[in-house]
Parts: sequence; structure tokens; C-alpha cells
Amino acid sequence: MINFNGELLFKENIKLTTDNRGFKYGDGIFETIKVVHKKVIFWEDHYFRLMASMRMLRMKIPMEFTLEFLEKEILKTVDVLEGVASFRVRLNVFRKDGGLYTPKTNAINYLIEASESNYKTKETYEIDIFKDFYNYSGLLSTIKTNNRMLNTLASIYANENDLDNCILVNERKGVVEVANANIFIVKNNIVKTPALTEGCIKGVVRGKVIDLLIKNKDFTIEETVISPFEIQKADEVFITNAIMGIQAVTKYKKKSFNTDLAGKLHASLKVLQITGI
Repeated sequence: MINFNGELLFKENIKLTTDNRGFKYGDGIFETIKVVHKKVIFWEDHYFRLMASMRMLRMKIPMEFTLEFLEKEILKTVDVLEGVASFRVRLNVFRKDGGLYTPKTNAINYLIEASESNYKTKETYEIDIFKDFYNYSGLLSTIKTNNRMLNTLASIYANENDLDNCILVNERKGVVEVANANIFIVKNNIVKTPALTEGCIKGVVRGKVIDLLIKNKDFTIEETVISPFEIQKADEVFITNAIMGIQAVTKYKKKSFNTDLAGKLHASLKVLQITGI
């Protein structure tokens, strides 16, 4: 079932026209959200990121788009899938039909779809650089728009080369993120992740991991510029997103990594998901 503007419909009954702006111009944004046992994980963080993104893209935020309203709509959507404990939910917001580059209206539609989430962290996880195209730095790159062509091409490249993921770099050849997640590197007691000014998505779990590391006296966290060469010198590399949580990277080119910190943070994140504290 799909939730389209509050109405639950079978997929085959969803009618998006050829004037749909998300289809024609990528004029939409989305949140990928994990729901476990009818609890929307880190929902406040997702909600406030969505609101900030809508304002940035000059979308008209409906009066009913409160934290409580959208949470209720998400839970209404997952409730129809009986016997499932963990869900992957995509909340998509796109401008209503009409116009060319200039839209006829800034009013929006929303669509919520849910599927079972059964991601399990992998014991081995190999990545490499995707060099064909750049992920350009800038504020627009930090939000999750419908335009994910670069991520699609990097994922195809990973699949063709028997990789689990690919690192995206910006026009300055700095590390940005991987195709579907933020990235962290560890050297001695310093943990680095690309700054938002490098063009990475402002990930919800990225923020949670940064908070965990700030509280950990054994490590120093830096949001900064990262060269691909630093990855080869790292002791540890891990990636984060809302569905996987934390996935340790075990291999980059010929370099292998340990997974100690990633394992500890993954356990801490699970506690955070349950308690919300």
C-alpha cells in the first residue's frame, strides 16, 4: 500500500501524470526512515531536516505538516503490512504538477511507501573511488533531492566491479560520501568525516555518530576536508545511514581495516534507537 496525500492506495492505483515535476525535473525531496516495532527511529531529526529542505527549495509547507501529523501518516502506512517488525519507509515530497522550469505553484504532494527492512551488517565490505563524475560541493548537495543520477551511476560501477560501494569525490578531489551513506575514517584517536561544505548529505545517523564521538573522551571528531590518500592510511573506515546504521568497511584497494570502533558505535547506536537518549 502507498500513502498518497493521506489516502492509502494499492500501487497500481497511484496515478502520477506525465506532468509530475519529480519525474520531469527531479523537483522533489525525500527522507529514508527506519521504523521498528511501530517506532519511527530518530523521527524528530528526519522531520526537521525535511522542513529545512522544503524551505530551501521554496516549497510551500502545508499547515497540517506537523511532527505529529506526519508521524501518524507514516505509522498508518506501515500498519497495513502485518507480521513485519522492521520497515524501510520513503517519504517523498514533490511540487504539484505544472510549469516548465518555473513551476505553476509551490504547493506540494506527498507520498509514503513502506517495505520490510532486513539489512544486516556485512562481515566483509569493499569500496573504491568512483572517478567518472564529481559530486559538486555546495549547500544543495547536502539535501536529498530526487536527482540521484550520480549515486545511480556509482552503484552500477560498484556492481560491475564486485564492490559493495563507491566513494564519491567533489570537484576538488575531496572525499564526499559513498553512494548511499556518509563516511568516517579513523587514524589513531582522531575520527574524520567530510564537512557539509564538501557536499555530503546532512545524514541523520551521521549527526548521531558525531554526537556519540563528542562524548567519547578517547576520540576526537573532526568535520573536515579528506583526501582519498588518507583513506589508505586509515586504521578504520565505516559508513552510516538510516537503514544500515553503521557498516564497517574492511577493504579499500589493497588496504584492509580493523572494525573495532565501528562495532562499538553500532552497539551504542542501537541503544540510542531504543531509548532515544
